[in-house]
Amino acid sequence: MNVLSFSLVLTGVLLNAVAQLLLKAGTNAIGAFEFSVANVAPVGWKVATQPYILAGIGCYVVSVVVWILALSRAEVSIAYPMLSLGYVMNAFAAWYLFGEAVTPGRLAGIAVIIVGVFIVARS
Repeated sequence: MNVLSFSLVLTGVLLNAVAQLLLKAGTNAIGAFEFSVANVAPVGWKVATQPYILAGIGCYVVSVVVWILALSRAEVSIAYPMLSLGYVMNAFAAWYLFGEAVTPGRLAGIAVIIVGVFIVARS
């Protein structure tokens, strides 16, 4: 994989990870909610007008465009496994931003992901 392809893949992964974090920030701002017929409109309005959620959706849209560009230059069998790096980024970002736990089991899983992506990228 050349530098441009790798850069596009990593940019797509980063945008996807940022989108997830923005969606989480948006749902934190809204709070827990239940969907029912009575509250579909009020909850839908909150979700549709929450700035973090809108920014997260925007990141998703841009990430799809970047991903299409990346796939036009890289093999999907190499590019797709790199999406798992988003989990690595999000685990640490969620720990830092939201105080979520990064347990020893999660750290072990992250290590496996990193090793796996390295092996796939080197093949």
